[in-house]
Amino acid sequence: MRSISSHSSVASLISAKEWFSGGERLPYDPVTKKILHPDIAAHSGGFFVFNKFITYSGQNPYKAISFLPGFPTRSYDWAKIDALIAEQDPLNRLYVEYIGQGESDKPEDYPYSTFERADLVEAIWKHHQIESTFVVTFDYSSLVVMELLRRQQEKTEKGIKPTTVVTKVLLINGGYFTDGHSHPIFTTPLLKTFLGKRGSIRAQELDAVFNGMIKGMWSKKYQVTEAELAEVRDAIRRRNGALFLHYAAGFVDEHKANGERLNLLPIVEKMHRDVRFFIVGSDKDQFEPKQVRLAKERVSKYGVGIEVLSGGHMITMEQPQLLADRILEIAK
Repeated sequence: MRSISSHSSVASLISAKEWFSGGERLPYDPVTKKILHPDIAAHSGGFFVFNKFITYSGQNPYKAISFLPGFPTRSYDWAKIDALIAEQDPLNRLYVEYIGQGESDKPEDYPYSTFERADLVEAIWKHHQIESTFVVTFDYSSLVVMELLRRQQEKTEKGIKPTTVVTKVLLINGGYFTDGHSHPIFTTPLLKTFLGKRGSIRAQELDAVFNGMIKGMWSKKYQVTEAELAEVRDAIRRRNGALFLHYAAGFVDEHKANGERLNLLPIVEKMHRDVRFFIVGSDKDQFEPKQVRLAKERVSKYGVGIEVLSGGHMITMEQPQLLADRILEIAK
């Protein structure tokens, strides 16, 4: 396995502007849970959602790796990894952007939740006619893929063939068990409060406030640069996006309220013969440091591949080469 610095030219030159210019905004109706025809969208009252679907001739057009984003840094989380995969072994790749993130619309009065995000992922899969997918998640998208797997299993048990079948899952720095969450008080617990909303509004305009809210997501050893922070600010602030820091900060509470359904252990117990599971954690993860330890105790006996890499929570930016290599190994 070759390795290069995470500050290498290949991994560092992608700007947020470049990243988002390579995708498209699709009209989506959260009521019917469908991607709409553009002629209908103008009168539907729905929203536009960003996605990036990269395909190659010679590849199966109905098969792709699906990348689901983290909170709060959007699909831009995957920019470095995408460049490395494109260079090493180009495979069909789909990058999803939830409502409220990146170049997707950001309504204020909207029921943001794990379940509406799962609805959107299913709609995008159906729109692109993806029949089989390897799903890679970062951060809170671990909850989304657990819901998607629950739906897949429920359909299978009823004798219904899922439109899209998840065959492999790689979970990166996510939350898998309700008793494993340990977010510092000045992060998501504060963001969901009135003070957190005020801070999010200020972060939309003030770089110092914004940096103070997110800089701790990287390990101290990595020494995130101002240039990188500027691109992350660009990715998050689009379409007044900093408010999403407040609107979506209740995902831990939502997980706890739905802990029986969104629990990795029973999902792996039921599905490990049909779906391959892999977990990657960071040794300096400031947000979910207990989750990998619990995963080793609870699901490793089912053949789940679990490893810990050096870095902070933002391992997608700190260790892009190692993650790109791991994704390509699993995709084989």
